[in-house]
Amino acid sequence: MKSGYRIDWADEALENLDYINDYLTIRWTNREVRNFYIRLERTLKLILNNPLAFPASDLQSNVRRSVLSKQTTIYYEIKEESIEILSLFDNRRYPKSLKIRPQKL
Repeated sequence: MKSGYRIDWADEALENLDYINDYLTIRWTNREVRNFYIRLERTLKLILNNPLAFPASDLQSNVRRSVLSKQTTIYYEIKEESIEILSLFDNRRYPKSLKIRPQKL
C-alpha cells in the first residue's frame, strides 16, 4: 500500500545517522549493523504508512517520536507531502541537547 508521503531528511538527522553509522561500524559486528538498518527501514515504513501512529513529542506538538531502540529515538514532522526526519537522537545523551528547529507558525 502506497502512503503518498516521501521521506525527507533534515541536515541534523543526516549528521546523526552518519555518527551512528561510524559508531556502529567500529563497535558492533556486521550482523548487528545490518540488523540496525533493517530495524530503521521497517520503522520508517511504519511511519510512512501511518504517521499518526506514534505520539507527539513533549518538545513541539507538530513533532512526533518513534522509539527505534532503547538507545535511539526518531523525531519527525508530518508535512503536506512528506515526512521529515528531524533527528535520530541518542537517548543516552542529555535531553536538552536535542536540536529541533523551532516550530513554524
